[in-house]
Amino acid sequence: MKRTWVIFSRMILLAILLLAGCGSKNSDSGKSTTGEKKKETFTIGMEAGYPPFNWTQKDDSNGAVKISGNPEYAGGYDVEIAKRVADALGKELVIVKTEWDGLVPSLTSGKIDAIMAGMSPTKKRKKTIDFTDNYYTSNYVMVVKKGSKYEKATSIQDFSGAKITGQLNTTHYEVIDQIKGVKKQTAMDNFPAMRVALESGVIDGYVSERPEGISSSAANDKFAMVEFTDGFEASEEDTAIAVGVKKDSDLKDKINEILKGVSEEERIEIMDTAIKNQPAAK
Repeated sequence: MKRTWVIFSRMILLAILLLAGCGSKNSDSGKSTTGEKKKETFTIGMEAGYPPFNWTQKDDSNGAVKISGNPEYAGGYDVEIAKRVADALGKELVIVKTEWDGLVPSLTSGKIDAIMAGMSPTKKRKKTIDFTDNYYTSNYVMVVKKGSKYEKATSIQDFSGAKITGQLNTTHYEVIDQIKGVKKQTAMDNFPAMRVALESGVIDGYVSERPEGISSSAANDKFAMVEFTDGFEASEEDTAIAVGVKKDSDLKDKINEILKGVSEEERIEIMDTAIKNQPAAK
């Protein structure tokens, strides 16, 4: 009887060990407790503060995506293109809200897989990271207060003596030097800060790109967008928008193939929709 009990106990112990081994195998294979394989992620960084390219909102309306580690959501042109890229890659889109100056360091450190933040593929940035083909091309404009003497400007030289700024570490800020006699102000961290400065009269205007200019003037009736007949000199790479990836990343070619499938007509439609859906400027 005692021998039978010992054999029975060993059989139970063996069964427990076998079950434990199966659980460990499922865990190592990347499966959840239900046996379903976890979906890989495509993690992108953006400011979520540059409408209509990207912005922050409180819910998932109009296709906005939850921001990682944040109760809010991100929407905009960049988000819509990112959703298409993630779907084509067969991955789950994850958005990490990151300050502009932190985007490239976040990419090179591996915190994010790509930058989709209305970023231009400038020569300076290409020294550190790679870029895909362009997924939008725009031109420089000036955003001013409606009713100001600068609203009817046709040349950038009409802003001689004006207090003008742009976003820190962008070509928007660099091209201000093309205005003779301009009172170039300290660069600002983000567009919400520039809008506040403009509305309060701290600055006379800020350099932006056409989609943001349309966005700001549409969302705030105190703002006007100035387009020039004699405008800023800029190369295409300064006004284009592309996806930033790590040096020699295989994502570059994969994303380029996906972007080829988004027609120019669809890109215009996505941008027009983003402008329409943007939250009110703050």
